Amino acid sequence: MSQKISQQPLAARFNHLLKVISSPRFLEMKGLNNDLPFYICEFKAAEAFEMQRTQRQLISQLRNTHVDCLQERGVRVLDINLYDLSIGLLQAREGGAEGISLWDDILRLELEIDKDRLLELLQNVLDIKEHLIPAIAQHLTQTDYDVLFLSGIGEVFPYIRSHNVLNNLQSTAKSKPTVMFFPGEYRHSLEQGASLELFGLLHDDKYYRAFNIFEVQA
Repeated sequence: MSQKISQQPLAARFNHLLKVISSPRFLEMKGLNNDLPFYICEFKAAEAFEMQRTQRQLISQLRNTHVDCLQERGVRVLDINLYDLSIGLLQAREGGAEGISLWDDILRLELEIDKDRLLELLQNVLDIKEHLIPAIAQHLTQTDYDVLFLSGIGEVFPYIRSHNVLNNLQSTAKSKPTVMFFPGEYRHSLEQGASLELFGLLHDDKYYRAFNIFEVQA
């Protein structure tokens, strides 16, 4: 029995991703049967740095890969890192003191409050519906793109959960394919349904409206 693509070396996974994402079938969202164009690119947490490099190479190669359905131009990727986006949102908001950003406030408070209180604070100021999704939506409307890449999932855990992002993106990012780079496993079973297992250890939550991109054919 052949080895699953998700378990093969990064070079093989890169070739699969390039082939699938640059295919007209993927870009034109064919064969979804009314499902959302959401895809999970799972990888081992220990591969985080290598996957970041692979992702940059993928974006560059896609840009230079001409596709007939795109009038022979390359595939334009909108790359959103949730960790960078979160910091940008905190830096843009005013803190408790005049001239101080909310980011600076949080850096100061981190030394003074316990982890549970800090988690509650971050979840409030980075509320997915109120702040994160509108920020992503702004990027979507201001950018000409063919595919959305979402990364930084491990860095924003636990104050931002991947399944919550996907659930709230359903009404915002359904006109183009979305690929979430997930440090863990996207598991499917008849008994428990589908779930996102962050770092291969933490049960993030059940989510079933996405495809494992390593199981998708070009």
